[in-house]
Formats: sequence, structure tokens, C-alpha cells
Amino acid sequence: MIPFNRPHLTGKEIGFIQDAVATGKISGNGKYTALCHAFFQKRYGFRSCLLTHSCTDALEMAALLLNIKEGDEVIMPAFTFVSTANAFVLRGARIVFVDSLPDHPNMDAAAIEALITPRTKAIVVVHYGGVACDMDTIMSIAERRGLFVVEDAAHAVDARYRPKGKDPVPLGRIGHLSTFSFHETKNIISGEGGMLVINDERFVQRAEIIWEKGTNRSAFFRGQVDKYGWVDVGSSFLPSEITAAFLFAQLEALDTIQGRRCAIWEHYHRRLQPLQARGHFSTPVIPADATNNAHVYYLVCRDLATRTRLIEGLKECGIMAVFHYQGLHRSPFYSAKHDGRVLQYCDALSDRLVRLPLFADLTDQDVDRICDVIDVVMP
Repeated sequence: MIPFNRPHLTGKEIGFIQDAVATGKISGNGKYTALCHAFFQKRYGFRSCLLTHSCTDALEMAALLLNIKEGDEVIMPAFTFVSTANAFVLRGARIVFVDSLPDHPNMDAAAIEALITPRTKAIVVVHYGGVACDMDTIMSIAERRGLFVVEDAAHAVDARYRPKGKDPVPLGRIGHLSTFSFHETKNIISGEGGMLVINDERFVQRAEIIWEKGTNRSAFFRGQVDKYGWVDVGSSFLPSEITAAFLFAQLEALDTIQGRRCAIWEHYHRRLQPLQARGHFSTPVIPADATNNAHVYYLVCRDLATRTRLIEGLKECGIMAVFHYQGLHRSPFYSAKHDGRVLQYCDALSDRLVRLPLFADLTDQDVDRICDVIDVVMP
């Protein structure tokens, strides 16, 4: 049996958790939270970081920081997980969906400007599979139209974007705010977990207050105020030291984990590219302005029937492959609120995209077996 995902353990997680317990402070914002924040700030140059229980939490914090309210409009891709939209719907926003690109699940940046109205407040970018969107275009639009940009970088740890004529920039460092996920299906994990990154100085102080349930508790413990109280809205967004300790063990091994995942991705690509000539599916495309962090390896099948046959054929051989997002514009919850535009490329992906197993402990023999089965199922 080859599962779709198996959480990778570095061997240090339990030891760090035991150390966190021994400190006598496991409620959060302690030793390991600080170590994780420092790691991301040093490695990627993020202005400020705040660990959260999930990427969903981080997105909800972003919506609070941007003061999203009833009547505001937020532009985002339709091909994304529900959390991307939910965070802003919870604040009363109307979601305006963008179609995917013809050759990639990322949002079509060229379609954004026509969707902006006087009510538009923000653009939420999703870097699907850790592959960067066209951030030059998106940031130019946002600057010109006075909009905020939130990067949903749930897939994108250790991925980069190459701005035209400049050095590569880590994803998550480009928008005003960005969010990451450390769910067990991601490259770097803590079971459940996430992080908000604040790149705009205007939001740093308030983000910490929202993170601490709307209080200035963190400032109090730093000795910056003589007492703390309720000063803003907020919630219980910060995770325990147990979660942070597990995450830090993963971060210490990030290069090893990423190296293995990239090797698996390349192995798939070598084996499957020749098979796409049969016309049953296409393999992923990595744009020239993006790097590949090997978060997913997916195939885009010719049609729904082909995808169904592929998933069932793999399952019969003990291999779990899964389809991905169903376009949010056609969801039972939001279809009546959508403006009626047909998003043809998102719709096609909802019917045709299939994700293959990809986790750090997948062996070369496993990859060969998966590809051999695909070779037989898709003759």
C-alpha cells in the first residue's frame, strides 16, 4: 500500500517536545515559538512572523488586520481551498473569483484589473503547488489601485519568485501579509499549524495584539507597558509550545526534507513526461519566473472519465491518488453569490487534476511502481 501522504519525522521531534515541557511553559509564545520565528526571519528575511494554529487562522488574522468588513470585495482564485475565501467571508466580504491560467492552476494575473471596483479592498494570491504567481503584475496592479496583497503561501515554504531583472525573492515576502501551513500534508509539518508573516510595518504591532486575543499581553511581558488589557479584537490564535517544538525539529531538517522531495518530483517528471505523449494527461509546467519546492506532483487528465479511470486503476493496485480543489465559484455555499462568469480553466482543473503520492519517505522504488501502474492503466 502506498498512501497519498505519510508524515515525515526527523527523529528530533519527541526530544524537543520533552525539552519544551521541561521549561515549565507549554502554553505558547515561549522558547520554541521564538526559535521558529527567528528561523523564518533569518532565512527568508520576513519582517515579522507569528505562529498560528493553522493557515486558516493566519488568513483570518489577515482579514482582521485589513479591516475587511461588510460590502468590501476581495479578489482571489476560484481554484483554492475553502479557507482562502472563508477568512474574508467571515468578515462580510464579497469574493470575486479569478480563473486559472490555461497551463497552470495559478490565478490569471492579467484578468485581475478588470474585476476591480471601488469596493475592492485586497487581492489574495495563492501559489498553487509552491509555484509563484506573476507577482510583478499583481503588485503593480495593487500599488496603482491602492490595494493590499495577501499571499496564501500554504504550499510555498522554501519557494521563490524571480522578479524581472532581480534576484529571486522567497514567496511570502512580497505581499503586505502572507500565510503558511504546516499541516501534515505540507513539506514542513507540525500536524496542524500555520504562520502569519507581516511584511508591512503598519501591521506589526496590531498583529501581535490580535494574536494575543486582543490584548497587549506580549508588550507587558517585554516590560513595554506596566499592565495589560483588552485593547482590540482578537482571538486565541497562538499555538502551544508543543506544536512549536515539533515544528522546530522539522525546520532544522528543512534542507534535507526539501532535497528529498525535489528528487522525488524530478523522478516522477523523468518517468511521466514520455507517457504524456499518448495524450491521456499532461505533466506540470514550472514557469521561468518560479522555482519548484516540490510540494505536489500532479497530472492534468484529458477529461473527467480519464481521471476517474486513473484514480481507480491506482487504487486497485494499492496506490492512493486524489483529485484536488473543486472550484469555489460552483460550491453549494457560494455559487448563488458568484457573479455568473464562466471560469473555464478552473472548471477543467476541478474535473481533470489528480495528485500523486509525494512525501519525503517515498522511495525511488515506490515512484517507479506508481509510474509503472500509470503506464498500464493509461496505455
